[in-house]
Amino acid sequence: MAELGPVARPADPIRTERLVLREPGARDRTAFIELFASPEVGTYIGGPRPRTELERVVPEVPGRRPGLFVVDLDGTMIGMITFDRREAERPGHVRPDAGEAELGCMFLPEAWGRGYAAEACAAALDRFADALPGEPVVLCTQTANVRSMRLAAELGFTEVERFEEYGAEQWFGVWSAIVPSRSAPPGSIRKPTVSERGHR
Repeated sequence: MAELGPVARPADPIRTERLVLREPGARDRTAFIELFASPEVGTYIGGPRPRTELERVVPEVPGRRPGLFVVDLDGTMIGMITFDRREAERPGHVRPDAGEAELGCMFLPEAWGRGYAAEACAAALDRFADALPGEPVVLCTQTANVRSMRLAAELGFTEVERFEEYGAEQWFGVWSAIVPSRSAPPGSIRKPTVSERGHR
């Protein structure tokens, strides 16, 4: 994976109204295992992995890599957000040289339905836009994944195309911190407002 620049390793945790986005630590190992072993979480990403295998392969400090952030609620990991470079051989690109930054997130089922994903992803996208201004972020999800589709819309991702991959229809969209202004002169740019980005 190509480096994502300053967004990959924040100097300070990212804080929102309710959450902290931080580097993983040893205390997060159990939550990582729960995430990848969960049948609910695995529904649209190839299914859960066997817990015995995860106990064997997950390192003492899991997820220590550029572009991965633990989402922390009151000192406990409830999910994670990732930025990775999209592989050139996969369908879905918005740049001729491919390699776009791709947003991904996974949350434990007990954290679903409370707006944590939107809050955390909006904050992560803000940090990304500050670190790499003007660079687009892409997102790909199964159209059958209603929660993920809703989140993409709430965050302000715009559909680019749909295609078949992994035996299912995929939705592919793009987000940029720079959007045309409705009131500004042609050629002007502005950052979207909080409400336009779906930040809670």
